[in-house]
Amino acid sequence: MKIIIHGGFFSESDQSHEVKTAKQNSLKEIAQRAFDYLQTHSAFDTVAYAVSLLEDDPLYNAGIGSQIQSDGIIRMSAAIMNGETQKLSGVINIQDVKNPIFVAKNLIGEDDRVLGGHGAKIYATEHGFENFSTEIPQRRKEYEAKLGNGGKGTVGCVAIDKDGKLAVATSTGGKGFEIPGRISDSATVAGNYANAFCAVSCTGVGEDIVSNATSAKIVTRVTDGMSLEAAFTKTFDELKTIDGFAGAIAIDKDGNIYHQDSYPTMVFASFDGENFDIFS
Repeated sequence: MKIIIHGGFFSESDQSHEVKTAKQNSLKEIAQRAFDYLQTHSAFDTVAYAVSLLEDDPLYNAGIGSQIQSDGIIRMSAAIMNGETQKLSGVINIQDVKNPIFVAKNLIGEDDRVLGGHGAKIYATEHGFENFSTEIPQRRKEYEAKLGNGGKGTVGCVAIDKDGKLAVATSTGGKGFEIPGRISDSATVAGNYANAFCAVSCTGVGEDIVSNATSAKIVTRVTDGMSLEAAFTKTFDELKTIDGFAGAIAIDKDGNIYHQDSYPTMVFASFDGENFDIFS
């Protein structure tokens, strides 16, 4: 049983020592809590739980603390994928829910498993998700001052459980100041993908991740026999050809953990029950 989580990239507005320390402590605590949860739950349930903890922390651009779009509205996206069943479900540009990842998880049993915009919100309301504003004063201040995090904020989790099953979940509050209707990578197989061999969650500039099909490429290459490290190397080499901005976390079926970013610094933490690995 192992787990790795990420909290996006540092932005120009949050590179202080205080923020760095706060994120290190937060990621370590969430990784520990998620690993404890994994002891009695499946990888699928665990990745949703871990991402909900990240959504609830205003340090990250997902759930509470999500970025504000150019029209002054917050729209969030999230997805989850079960490596065993190879089913993905997600929400795109959903508004006014506390934990988009739980709405995404709820959709896994539906025939229509990826919903967007107003339809996603209607579904959430009909299934008991309360109306909740995820805006915090810092995001409003950044919006009004034309600041933001440059589209580098997303959270994610990959886990392997006691039965060797893999799952991945990813959630984002967007890049900030985008055109309303813009689709991020987080609810696509480019940013969130898993099968029985590997699971990958991405963060960074969504357009770059989609153009490179990053998560799907890594998982496919591992499935076809590449090592996890080799699959990352080849995929990130291809990302360089478009000067892509991305980071990714992964676990393969043998429990190998790997992470890489194209530019500094993706914030992450992993835990295997004995050892933590936390960004520095």
